[in-house]
Amino acid sequence: MSHVLLEGKTAVVTGAGSGVGATSAQRFAEEGASVVCADIQFDRAQETVHRIEAAGGVAVAADTDITREQDVAAMIATAADRFGHVDIVFNNVGIPTPRLGAALEDHTFQDFQRLVSVNIGGVFLGCTYAVLQFKRQGGGGVILNTGSVAGLVAWGGAVYAATKGAVHQLTKAVAIEGAPFGIRANALCPAGMPFTGFMAAGGLDDSADMTARMAERTAANHPLGRPITAEDCAEAAVFLVSDRAANITGVLFPIDGGYVAR
Repeated sequence: MSHVLLEGKTAVVTGAGSGVGATSAQRFAEEGASVVCADIQFDRAQETVHRIEAAGGVAVAADTDITREQDVAAMIATAADRFGHVDIVFNNVGIPTPRLGAALEDHTFQDFQRLVSVNIGGVFLGCTYAVLQFKRQGGGGVILNTGSVAGLVAWGGAVYAATKGAVHQLTKAVAIEGAPFGIRANALCPAGMPFTGFMAAGGLDDSADMTARMAERTAANHPLGRPITAEDCAEAAVFLVSDRAANITGVLFPIDGGYVAR
């Protein structure tokens, strides 16, 4: 007899139009959750909703810029109004170094501000409004943030890594502050993910040939010999937001093929 892990839950997923967000939103729905698919590219969020509905799931799209407080507040309100309660908030949105391979001194102050605004500011707002909603309705809740291996070790762009380190610290602080209220908070920390669009976002050629070569290079950096996929992250996300992880909070969960264990 099959058992779905998120039956009766309502989940909000940011960046749900592509990559880890889209895959996680679909997996949450497969596990029985009603999902608010939030993305700044509303048409892509709607595409994710259509895929969920086609598979028999329940979802709604939200047009959300996670750097705008009013958008984040509206995103949480949409979930509460549509489904009556909010149980899970997955703050997944993040952007890479704008020019992958750039050294610290190659970043402009505008680069710095943009990375901080999205990678830290978006998670701050998502956590804040999740906590407010969880406390308002009672009964606890779960926050999951997307961090990075880059925030655990000196790997990746310096400013990007610093923003992810901040996400990690914020996650741990929310976990401690939220514990008396039954609120859990954890972070996924993926390593190299060549198939999720970061190359194009980082100004690199994302042709099939270049992506294949990057995947080989990335896999060689991981002891298990494989690049990290959106599916890898989504499976970990399902577990961490489910009741099977009811006594797990404040964890920075590497999905890295053994990279940080070296």
